[in-house]
Amino acid sequence: MQTAEIIPGAEPLSFEGSTRGALVLHGFTGNPSSVRILADAFVAEGWSVEMPRLPGHGTTIEDMMDTRFEHWAAEAESAYQRLAERCDEVVVVGLSMGGSLTLWLGMEHPEIAALVCINAAIVIDPAMKQMVDDMLGVGETVAPGIGSDIAKEGVAETAYADTPLPPLQSLFEASIAARPRLKDITCPVLLLTSENDHVVAPTDSDVIAAEVSGPVERELYPLSYHVITMDHEAELVVARTLEFAEKVTAA
Repeated sequence: MQTAEIIPGAEPLSFEGSTRGALVLHGFTGNPSSVRILADAFVAEGWSVEMPRLPGHGTTIEDMMDTRFEHWAAEAESAYQRLAERCDEVVVVGLSMGGSLTLWLGMEHPEIAALVCINAAIVIDPAMKQMVDDMLGVGETVAPGIGSDIAKEGVAETAYADTPLPPLQSLFEASIAARPRLKDITCPVLLLTSENDHVVAPTDSDVIAAEVSGPVERELYPLSYHVITMDHEAELVVARTLEFAEKVTAA
């Protein structure tokens, strides 16, 4: 339940364009502002676009505390269905947890044209999971925030200052359950990975590349941190995403 105003810039976007559709998904504790550059680029090319604000995000951390992976997945599914109803082909693009949701949609919908995963999370460190479980066990509900991992000076993400632990625990559990299903992804996948990511290990992209069944293309970026869509190589990421999306839907 939303109890606070939406952070300026965190508004969702829905655009009626051509019969090619792009679903753009933001990350954990972030909001649409961090991936708006991608959504706007698809709009400029005339694509139909959905960029939802995932439940609990883009307002206050209190709004997020009672949300779980199933709520974010349900919103992603709803946005996908809105595109699928009016588009012949849909490409899904996601950053971080948005990349995890992108993979989940690829598992659920083999008809999706392609996936673009930007610093997507899929591997959960058992020690990190145990630490979160232990903190919850003694009644703690927040930890220091993970937002604004950006190398570019003067740029900050409007992510929450703290990390809500019950939602994080649900993300961990969903990722653990999803990994064995990576083989169910048969569509083309583009993996865009920051070499200096302090939130999601770059090796997560190695796992995705090795375990999905569809064809994989990869790009590595040396200058940017986790939120690459707001960092030094943002324009390169946008250009590569559009190039890939155009190619896989060209037929």
